[in-house]
Amino acid sequence: MFIMIGIIALLIYVGLVYYIGWRGYRWLRPEKSSRRFKILYTMVVAIAATSFIMGRISGITFLSKIGAYWMAIFYLFLLLVPVAHISVIVLRLTRLPRTGTQKWAGIVILVLTISLLIYGTYNAYNPIVRTYSIHMGKNTPSLDSLTIAMAADTHFGLLSGKDHAKRLVKEINGMKPDIILLPGDLIDDDIQPFLDQGIDEILSKLHAPFGVYATLGNHDRHNGTMQELIDTIERSGINVLYDEAVTIEDQLTLIGRKDRRDPDRSELNQIMKGVDLSKPVILLDHQPYDLDIAQKAGIDLMLSGHTHHGQVFPANLITDSIYENSWGYFKKGSMHSVVTEGFGFWGPPIRIGTRSEIVRIQVDFE
Repeated sequence: MFIMIGIIALLIYVGLVYYIGWRGYRWLRPEKSSRRFKILYTMVVAIAATSFIMGRISGITFLSKIGAYWMAIFYLFLLLVPVAHISVIVLRLTRLPRTGTQKWAGIVILVLTISLLIYGTYNAYNPIVRTYSIHMGKNTPSLDSLTIAMAADTHFGLLSGKDHAKRLVKEINGMKPDIILLPGDLIDDDIQPFLDQGIDEILSKLHAPFGVYATLGNHDRHNGTMQELIDTIERSGINVLYDEAVTIEDQLTLIGRKDRRDPDRSELNQIMKGVDLSKPVILLDHQPYDLDIAQKAGIDLMLSGHTHHGQVFPANLITDSIYENSWGYFKKGSMHSVVTEGFGFWGPPIRIGTRSEIVRIQVDFE
């Protein structure tokens, strides 16, 4: 079944690449198109179209970077080229001058693509701080309020690199939070670029009185054991909660779950055995599913990421249809849910219709 789906997806991708490639060839070809030009053009398109997959398989950094930007350009072409193509066809059905319509359509697409790439790159690498204020009907022994700094989906690796990590540390430490929470996808499928760039050392500078805690997401993977990955992250001073609960300074309980795709993930009620529900209970769960289960179990605040809110428009319409809360603040019964758009990105290093963000949550207790 999965093989069949993969074959169908591959055929669709090949068809779309052929369509985009053919329209590009019609626009770029010289008046006397030579066989050499056709071969060279075909090779360039073929290398670009396979670069992301080949880069991931081979581990060649150069190919991976080409592949990431190809994905960005390909996505924008999918949005713009059909519109331009239809516009040219419609113009040919009218009495309006047809001279140069294809040429000018190509120029408009090129300008729009470059403009959107610049805009999307700015959104990806220039984070904003988004603030939510919530009231929690629980008492703590000595806390009147709690300031939480939250960031998810950092995807630290080749393109979300050390400079982006420095931005994270600078912004979060500038908030002076009581606790820092990172609900998943800290790295981008491979721990080695994370280590090679010294991102672990950069993150070790995060500071909060109640500590730094993280849970793992579907992209927090590497070729070794999960414990090796956890040990590597924890050397940065980040406490990884892997289907476990901890009590923070006898004030509140923090729960971190394995990712939803992990076959060994425990049931939430099992993890919460012995948890004091008279005190605030905060859950880190990378994927924002099963809000009803968390609410019934007695969770007061559920923090998630994963969705990227689609990352590029109009994918946010898809995430909105999948998740009860695909981004932002949502209250279900007495439980508060906050889902972040993410600090990093996956695949193309652009954000259109979304923005790289860090979340500041101001919690007031009863």
